[in-house]
Amino acid sequence: MKLATAAYSMDFLPNWQTYEAKITRWVEEAVENGADLLVFPEYGAMELATLAGRETSLDLQASLRAVSDRMPQANTLFQHLATQHNVHILAPSGPVWDGEWASEGTPPVNRSHLFSPTSMGFQDKQIMTRFERETWHVQGGCPLKIFDTDLGRIGILICYDSEFPLLGRALEQIDILLVPSCTDALSGYWRVRIGAMARALENQCVAVMASTVGDCDWSPAVDENVGAGGVFGPPDLGFPATGVLAEGPLNAPGWTYAEIDLNTIHEVRKNGAVFNRKHWVEQDGRDLPAAFETLK
Repeated sequence: MKLATAAYSMDFLPNWQTYEAKITRWVEEAVENGADLLVFPEYGAMELATLAGRETSLDLQASLRAVSDRMPQANTLFQHLATQHNVHILAPSGPVWDGEWASEGTPPVNRSHLFSPTSMGFQDKQIMTRFERETWHVQGGCPLKIFDTDLGRIGILICYDSEFPLLGRALEQIDILLVPSCTDALSGYWRVRIGAMARALENQCVAVMASTVGDCDWSPAVDENVGAGGVFGPPDLGFPATGVLAEGPLNAPGWTYAEIDLNTIHEVRKNGAVFNRKHWVEQDGRDLPAAFETLK
């Protein structure tokens, strides 16, 4: 299959039609290049707040509600495009008040929606960054899920979640890990990238990282964005020695593409030089945490 992962730049939108045309162009470009799975980044949906005006988009709390209000309309658009082009799409994540999270006074969750040609699922971020929890007041949501699709088993770790190995281990049955991200500094980009590459190593799977890029003077939440698209695997049998299947240029909007074969994932798990995924459980028998020892 062919993967397309986005370095996505957000815009100030004058109307819904502009957003619809923009997303349609992005999807059609990836489809024209043969993509089967398209991955958009974390908080890429924040540009929907601009549809309520600059005053709203500049207000941290008001922008959350404005995006959440638009998410059902955005989901309809992405479902239509996935169906029309017979592809799978991870849409840009955004804040959502929905279901059990919708009660008055509760904060929103950060939700990514995954679309197949015929249906939709979603994954909420698990662990909030300091900005999300201390300033923006976004909370963790539903438990982790494994999506069984025609492209294989897919899991999603949203940005900061990718930096926690036990979350990755909970998804050890997946073939493809999607890591939508939104980082405002080079250090943040590399933290998430290192996390994505580590999860690919541990689970002997393919990790797909998407990023927001560019400046947004209309939002104090996503005002600066640093990143690139990337696709990573275990540096072992059937994969590049670096583990990097593809990487886009830093801070350049556009798609990064990679072709993968699920048989390669199955083969490295069966006959690789190392068995990180299989041998994970051998850590459990250790006397943890480590004991202190003084050397003088």
